[in-house]
This record gives sequence, C-alpha cells and structure tokens, in this order.
Amino acid sequence: MSVEEIEAAISELSPDELAQLADWFRELQAKVWDQQLEADVKAGKLDRLARQAKEDFAGGKCTPL
Repeated sequence: MSVEEIEAAISELSPDELAQLADWFRELQAKVWDQQLEADVKAGKLDRLARQAKEDFAGGKCTPL
C-alpha cells in the first residue's frame, strides 16, 4: 500500500475509527521512541550526557525541583 492509499483510507474513517487509529498511532510512536532510546543507550550515545549531568550535580550546578 502506498502512503497516498493509506491517506485515502484514513480520510474515509468515521470519527470514532479515526480516534481509535490516533490512539493506536500514538502508542506505536511511543514504542518506536522507546526502542530507539534503548538502542542509543546500549550504543553509548548518551554516555557523555550522563557523565556531564553527574558532574553538574556533584558540582552543585543543579537546583531542587
């Protein structure tokens, strides 16, 4: 199916079906984001940021929420 075909099918959904699709899509986006974050963590892509945050905290550069 092409994007254009998917768009056409979506445009024919009832309001209830569209809401259901929107909920499903938000959940899918969250799942994909979580998977990407996990992959980035495993690959060490966030190590520098974590070190900097720990240094800032230890150095008193953080304020309580």
